[in-house]
Amino acid sequence: MNQAELKEFLDEKVQLYNSPKFIESDPIQIPHRFTVKEDIEIIAFLVATIAWGNRKSIINSGNKIAELLGNAPHDFVINHREHDLDRLLRFVHRTFNGIDLQFFIHSLKNIYENHGGLESVFKKNATKSSIQPAIHSFKKIFFSIPHPERTMKHVSDPLKNSAAKRINMFLRWMVRNDTTGVDFGIWKTLDPALLSCPLDVHSGNVARSLGLLSRKQNDAKALLELDSSLRKLDPVDPVKYDFALFGLGVFENFK
Repeated sequence: MNQAELKEFLDEKVQLYNSPKFIESDPIQIPHRFTVKEDIEIIAFLVATIAWGNRKSIINSGNKIAELLGNAPHDFVINHREHDLDRLLRFVHRTFNGIDLQFFIHSLKNIYENHGGLESVFKKNATKSSIQPAIHSFKKIFFSIPHPERTMKHVSDPLKNSAAKRINMFLRWMVRNDTTGVDFGIWKTLDPALLSCPLDVHSGNVARSLGLLSRKQNDAKALLELDSSLRKLDPVDPVKYDFALFGLGVFENFK
């Protein structure tokens, strides 16, 4: 396929998969249960953090987190007492456990009370051409209070060559307004053109098959290459193609 044909092919797949039906089988369904901005972004961040492995398992674990927070994420983060955190110790999703979840609540409280909230932290540190430096700065702020060493592995750092798949997915949810009701678009201070595709096994393999990506590892260098390819197809909304790449890989077994 030439570039025009590739764009037409992928645009058709975006229309197919970037629809409300996508929500039914995706972890994004959990933040869609909430209506208040702070509730949406907090539960979305927590769900995105545990988004690796089987999607059904991710959804089940995400629902457990929402229940543990009393289905009021922002209120729990801001107003919890120390004994309220005890029940979080029963949580476990793969290598993310109750100790990690307790610290995430502490850190989120610090971010909302002292840094203006999640959107503010990312907005302050994005550059004119990339949101990846903002992820690096976010991690520094997130772990600026006393923390378990084990928990640091659950927040990726692009400047340490991570593709930061889960945070990039979270940012897609928050920043991109797709008009179809899948991505939320509730963060108005960040430009969707700066977003990066959540690069994982499925999207990476499909991107390589289509000639969008040549690097074999799914790391920060590969993400930069994929960003460049997708921005040529749509400089305004490049990460819409995440739906096409993911859908082709997961639902169509495209190779």
